Amino acid sequence: MAGPKPVPGILDIAPYVGGDSSVEGLSRAIKLSSNEAATGASPRAVAALTEAGQTIHRYPDGGANELRVALAEMHGLNRDGVICANGSDEIISYLCHAYAGPGDDVVFSEHGFLMYPLSAMACGARPIKAPESEFTASVDSVLSTVTDRTKIVFLANPNNPTGTYLPVDEVRRLRAGLAPEILLVIDCAYAEFVGRNDYSTCVDLVESHDNVVMTRTFSKIYGLAALRLGWAYCPEEIAGVFHRVRPPFNVNAAAQAAGVAALLDIAHTDRARAHNDRWLPWLSEEFGKLGLPVIPSVANFVTVRFDPDGPGSADKALAFLNGKGILPRGIAPYGLADHLRFTVGLEEENRAAVAAVAEFLGTRDGG
Repeated sequence: MAGPKPVPGILDIAPYVGGDSSVEGLSRAIKLSSNEAATGASPRAVAALTEAGQTIHRYPDGGANELRVALAEMHGLNRDGVICANGSDEIISYLCHAYAGPGDDVVFSEHGFLMYPLSAMACGARPIKAPESEFTASVDSVLSTVTDRTKIVFLANPNNPTGTYLPVDEVRRLRAGLAPEILLVIDCAYAEFVGRNDYSTCVDLVESHDNVVMTRTFSKIYGLAALRLGWAYCPEEIAGVFHRVRPPFNVNAAAQAAGVAALLDIAHTDRARAHNDRWLPWLSEEFGKLGLPVIPSVANFVTVRFDPDGPGSADKALAFLNGKGILPRGIAPYGLADHLRFTVGLEEENRAAVAAVAEFLGTRDGG
């Protein structure tokens, strides 16, 4: 049929597919596929969301000013460098739109977040993978991949779906190795879960250079995934570019109100972090006891390797677990077809997941 045709390259993009939320035929499933907050959203955020419903006939504040002020005050930032968006995915997308295009390259690590290549392709740029070392981004590898065609380098720190991270000195070395006209985007979606002394969100790099952006999200520890709320800290010049390409009301009023309330409920955030601090190592240890290699993670998930050549492959494990109502994430699109990613859930969910994996391995026939 004749009709409008998209620009070249659009149909080459494989649409992003989120983690499964249900299993046909089962009334209840344990969703461990999307790295959501096990402890849910702050009650204060839920109350703010309810109250916001009274004024949904009004447009939201297009500048998200109250939220930007709250973020700046909490993190000690220049409010004019804080931008808010409909999820950090939107920030990634518009940065690609503004700074890359046909003939340009966008570099990211081998098992980096899928939105980097998808956003690059959507604006006509070429996504380039830099090989990792032990499932961890390599500064030397990234720098050796950069050419005069490179416009953006994305670094997920910690990385999804591996959960690994680069210490702050390595991130600084990466920035130092990039030409000033190359944009470095440090994606810190899981920063609130990290308790390592050598980790940093690199606010100092944003404030001391013209080409560094740090992105964050409310979808993880704050439990606001359904509201799609993200933010970033960047030089004022880059913030100005973002405001020129984003929609005028890109963050809805309910998300803004819930975001401010979530930030202020520090006790709830502390409880969420404490829960993860307990159950992240437990999951890793229990999977290890079953003989399954686990990629060391500092986020709120663990990625586990299954035997690709035997009866206990990742595909068979996923089918078996789904049949039991356990929903981890298959991550073949990330180049990790032999692995499954398990979000840290509530205690009973974590125990059920480990028990189901043990049952699967015990059958040795994949279900």
